[in-house]
Amino acid sequence: MHPALSVVFFTTATGAGYGLLALLGVLAGQGFVPPDFWLGLVGMGLALGLISAGLLSSAGHLGRPERAWRAFSQWRSSWLSREGVASVATFVPAGLFAIGWVVLGRTNGWVTVAGLLAAVGAVATVCTTGMIYASLKPIAQWHSRFTLPGYLIFSAMSGSMLLNTLLQGFGIGSNTFLAVSALLTLLGWGWKLATWRYNDRLEIPTTANTATGLAGGTVRSLEWPHTEENYLLKEMGFRIARKHKARLRQITQVLAFALPVLLLVAVFALPWPYAAVLSTLAAIVQFAGMLVERWLFFAEAKHTVTLYYGR
Repeated sequence: MHPALSVVFFTTATGAGYGLLALLGVLAGQGFVPPDFWLGLVGMGLALGLISAGLLSSAGHLGRPERAWRAFSQWRSSWLSREGVASVATFVPAGLFAIGWVVLGRTNGWVTVAGLLAAVGAVATVCTTGMIYASLKPIAQWHSRFTLPGYLIFSAMSGSMLLNTLLQGFGIGSNTFLAVSALLTLLGWGWKLATWRYNDRLEIPTTANTATGLAGGTVRSLEWPHTEENYLLKEMGFRIARKHKARLRQITQVLAFALPVLLLVAVFALPWPYAAVLSTLAAIVQFAGMLVERWLFFAEAKHTVTLYYGR
């Protein structure tokens, strides 16, 4: 029993990809990033590549991937369906923005509008992804005020780290954007610590007694409702030892937050190409740390249905 790795990679990759896309759409369209061919090719290729890889990995999580298209019809009531619609719709302005930048060599005029629309689509898609989990009332660790802002913060953090790497790699990095990347990483660190503190102190009022409506004693399960494990037990009833949880939280803090910030601080004092190398290392380390953080996000969640299994 373990959280699905496909979903862990999906949320990490798309978060970073949409964060990078939003920043490129706004900054390049406003002239803060030069319309260089190779910068546009690598930047947009990386953003759209991460998004596409994440979306494809999520399809592998489905029991019947060939029926995934049916989810798009439920956009009126399902955040998962809204996520699918938003992700596909975002490819349209993102593709036009990429064509204008890479093929036509311009980021002004209608290309600016396309970039801004791509940024809006990226933010909207991340919001729908966050709401998939924030809207689930049976999972108290997700149904909180920390989930949706956390998705947005981590997306901006990861995207800024990737953009800083690109700018440093092409020798056009700035101390201003370097500081922004470091501050966003510190913000993400603080938000993650606050989320963990909230979840650790969380008192869930639902018990087997309240769930069944029975009183006058302690309700306990004599046997499972069925003979085989199901989806909820595999992915929302995972039990992680306290010592392992503490160790994984430490690894998350080091890889996703502390080490990237230290590397970015060192970049301030180093010339190119050392600054580019350390910036690249910071982005790689942070991506690995966010994979651990996302795994914990799913592993620590407990669905109310586990009460029926004596947990």
